[in-house]
Amino acid sequence: MKRLFDLILAVLAGCVLLVPVLVVAVLVRLTSKGPALYWSDRVGRNNAIFKMPKFRSMRVGTPAVATHLLADAKSHLTPIGSFLRKSSLDELPQLWSILAGNMSFVGPRPALFNQHDLIELRTQQGVHALVPGLTGWAQVNGRDELPIPDKVKLDAEYLHRQSLWFDIQILWLTLVKVLRRDGVSH
Repeated sequence: MKRLFDLILAVLAGCVLLVPVLVVAVLVRLTSKGPALYWSDRVGRNNAIFKMPKFRSMRVGTPAVATHLLADAKSHLTPIGSFLRKSSLDELPQLWSILAGNMSFVGPRPALFNQHDLIELRTQQGVHALVPGLTGWAQVNGRDELPIPDKVKLDAEYLHRQSLWFDIQILWLTLVKVLRRDGVSH
């Protein structure tokens, strides 16, 4: 049921967002050198690595680490990078990952391949068995502001509470957070 929900919603969102996606892609290309998309190695279900697309909000050559680990993250942002991140427009290409089955609309956010502490804690809690999501319970409860152990606790809570109705609630809360630009540090 969840996969069918993801497919229907991804197709509908893709149709509605086609023009904004094209506009953002052109803006990324016009405002900085490099491709419009950045393909990030991420940890998916059962800790399998997959390539996740995002609109590039960082300059080409930025180290592939979590943003909070960069000495001066703002210096790596493209001219429109901060806007893309705060508006979550950089996440739109992940509709492709949902269609491909590597992601769901709701689940724990996919870890970077080198976030070993996060991966280990999620594996200990059984969270690694979930398909990662475009948004999740941790995202609507703090996003970038949460320490890793707190994110994992919320991911584990989602694991035990998951249902279609809970996913719809999380999607609604995500929309509210995005519109308010809550919880984004860069």
